[in-house]
Amino acid sequence: MSATVRIALADDQALVRHGLRALLEGLGGIEVAVEAEDGAALLQALQHQRVDVVVSDVRMPGHSGIEVARALRARGDYTPVLLLTTFDEPALMHGARNAGAQGFMLKDAAPEELQHAIAQLAAGATLFAPVSTTKLASVADDATPAHLTAREADVLRLVAGGYSNKEIGRTLGISDGTVRNHLTDIMARLEARDRTHAVMKAIAARLI
Repeated sequence: MSATVRIALADDQALVRHGLRALLEGLGGIEVAVEAEDGAALLQALQHQRVDVVVSDVRMPGHSGIEVARALRARGDYTPVLLLTTFDEPALMHGARNAGAQGFMLKDAAPEELQHAIAQLAAGATLFAPVSTTKLASVADDATPAHLTAREADVLRLVAGGYSNKEIGRTLGISDGTVRNHLTDIMARLEARDRTHAVMKAIAARLI
């Protein structure tokens, strides 16, 4: 991206939100000008701050991402909205279109894909091409019911956000070794072969 794209970022999970912010700003060309923990806060912030693209989780307490898009259009704000979701659900994508959103994609997209999607929306394009959930569905079918501690869930959310062990440790205030120990325990408990497999299993089982 040649010019910096200013975005508003909304997700009710602070770790996911901070992880996305770090990833996007780290790639360059994107500035997170507004950060909100729910739909109501996002709508209020956008009354006072103009951005090029709104990036929001679909499911949030209070106002969903779809409701945010609908409310923005109702008040005459046509800022492009990109909605992110964990699962590819046709009903959600249909709702996003009807509400006036310009984009809809899965949270497991690569950071570069999200960066590119934001650039496309800022340039006036639309993007409704979520990744198939066939792979996630098969993982869910074989998944052994498991439980993660609150700290393990925090670690795995940051892994899902693309954080390195060092970045996870710095964010959570723990050592790299402790992060590695948590990941070893997580992979054993979820019967996962690697970090990515653990994230997929945790998402499929709605543990993160």
